[in-house]
Formats: sequence, C-alpha cells, structure tokens
Amino acid sequence: MNAELLDLKAFITVAEMGSFVRTAKALNLSQPALSRRIQKLEESLGAPLLERSTRHVNLTMTGRDFLPKVRRLIDEFETSVLAIHDIGARSSGLVSVAAVPTAVFYFLPRAIGRFAEAYPRIRIRILDIGANEGLEAVARGEVDFGINFIGASHSEIEFQKLVEDPFVLACRHDHPLASRKQVSWSELVSHRTITVGRNSGNRALIDNALARHGLQLNWSYEVAHLSGSLGLVEEGLGIAVLPRLATPAAGHPIIHTVRLVEPEVSRTIGIVRRHGATLSPHASQFLKMLLEAWRSPSRTSGQGKPRSRSAEASSNAVSTGKKGKR
Repeated sequence: MNAELLDLKAFITVAEMGSFVRTAKALNLSQPALSRRIQKLEESLGAPLLERSTRHVNLTMTGRDFLPKVRRLIDEFETSVLAIHDIGARSSGLVSVAAVPTAVFYFLPRAIGRFAEAYPRIRIRILDIGANEGLEAVARGEVDFGINFIGASHSEIEFQKLVEDPFVLACRHDHPLASRKQVSWSELVSHRTITVGRNSGNRALIDNALARHGLQLNWSYEVAHLSGSLGLVEEGLGIAVLPRLATPAAGHPIIHTVRLVEPEVSRTIGIVRRHGATLSPHASQFLKMLLEAWRSPSRTSGQGKPRSRSAEASSNAVSTGKKGKR
C-alpha cells in the first residue's frame, strides 16, 4: 500500500472538519496538494473515502469504517515514537476506553487518579459516547474496553456486570409528585414529560420494557442528552425520566427524584470487552484498578448512597472523546 503518514492525517482532519478549505489551512497545505493526498490514499485503498459537495464533505461507507482504524493506527504509531524517545523511562503507552457519559463521571475518576499516580507516562483516552456507538467501538477494536449498559446479549462481546441503575422520576421540589415515595409509569400521562430521543440507548431500553407491560411513554418534550432534560426540569417545564446515576445527589436545591414502579425499569451497567480479546498489560492494569475503585467501601458515603453526582459534572470529566448520550 503506497500511503504516507501525512496522507492518513490529512484524511482524519478532513473527516473531522468536513471541509477541504479548513483542512488545507490547518495542515498548511494548498488545496490541490491536499486533494492529491486524499486521491492517492483512495487509489491505494481502491475505494472512495469521501463524498464531496459544494458546501460539505461526507464520509462514504468505506470512509466511516476506515476512520476509527486509521485513528488507532496513528495513535499507536505516535505512542511507539514516544516510547522510543522515552527509552530509559519506566513505561509509556495508551489505554482507550469507550464509556457512556454517566459512567465517565461515576466510575472513572478514582481509577484514573490511581492509575496516573502509578503509571504517569501512560496516556488514557476516554470516548464519552452513546451506548450504541460505544459498543461498536469495542466490537471493532477501536478501544481496549468499554463501560456500557448494552451488549450483554451481543455474540462478540463479554459483559461483566457492575451495578443496576434504575430509572427514576426527576421533578422540582414544588411539583405535586415530589411528595410521593413512588409513582407508577401510567401516572405520568397526566403530566408534561421530558425524555431523550429514540436514538438513545436509554430510550430504547425504556420503550422495550414498557411495551412488555402494554404501556407507552407519552412525552411532551424530547432532548438529545439527559443533561438537557434536567435543564428543562429546573425551569419547571415538566418532569423527566432518567437513570438514577444521571440525577443530582440528594439535597439538590431544585430537583427531587422519585422511584418509578409498575414496572420497575433499570439498566445494567457493566464492563464490555471483545470476546476472546487479550488486553494489553496497561489496559489490564487500568481495568483492575477501576474494579478495585468501584468495589472500595470509600466510594459511597452516608447510608450506602453514591457520592455526590451531577448531570453537569460529566462535561467536566477527564475526556478526549465527543459528547454523547448517557
């Protein structure tokens, strides 16, 4: 294959920016030179990678499949170069994890802190993306492992359970339902309800669970991300259904959570890995520390409840991935 490193980097940048003009400027290349690099790469692969229009550039099906592979190739190459420069140092490398955003905030920070102290030269990439995207990243080998709530029945995935995360009702303290200990799903029909879109793994899980009981979620507002639903709740626009781990901690000045029953619906969060795949030593050690941090009694406070959590906190979590659905 007659492709240079700069050809691959040019392809990645065009895919991320969606523009030859902006890419050429970012890489300090002329547009003709950039086009030649992309053309040479496509000729080497024997398939088009990009669909060009007058206003935008989109990935072809081949391009969408090739992008995560070439990203990982570049990452591994750069890691190898760093390792050469760091000869004599204890160790260097890269660990990649795909996690739903709730898990990024709730499960990873303690483990990252411990791991960084023990292995300061190991880089950690966290892809905080939706459940479906995260599962595909694991299945394709784009990441070492993932934290997800889907994949237990996937033939190519090993699923290791961490915790059950029930769906609850979030409302303002002054809402009529805030005084209740529990609320049935059928009672939500008389209230303006906020939910996430159908592309969300959380929404699919809820719809499927309710369908088995002959119920349907009637909603007034639909948002892309769970944090958006909490914003609408705070403004008093309605009530929201979301996983307990995605809600603010007890004592929040505005938002109160209530148990949802009849039926009780929950998602099982766990570690997802490619079936039969062997983790690198660094990834294996990071996973071990993650599990130890999760099982540690100090991860909880009060009467067994999780430490303070906030839907907004996930945006401040250690992450280099794109924003996604929780």
